Amino acid sequence: MSSSPSIAASLTAPLALVLQLLAWVAARPRTYGETIEAWRTSCPRLPVWEDATMNGLVAIVPGDAGFREQTVCLTPEGRNFLQGHGA
Repeated sequence: MSSSPSIAASLTAPLALVLQLLAWVAARPRTYGETIEAWRTSCPRLPVWEDATMNGLVAIVPGDAGFREQTVCLTPEGRNFLQGHGA
């Protein structure tokens, strides 16, 4: 969890939204298509998905399905970050 402060400092989206995304992903299996539909934005001030992926908090699990059907999951870093912020 030592990297949590540096991750939080590097976020451009509000911390609360990033934590909400992480909790949403952790709640049940999600596909890439479902995740992008719900979380991607064209607003440069709220890059929640981009912050989570660039900071290694979520990952897309490769598989045989088409890209939109691949699974999105929390990384160990993402789980630690979420738990470290009381979620």
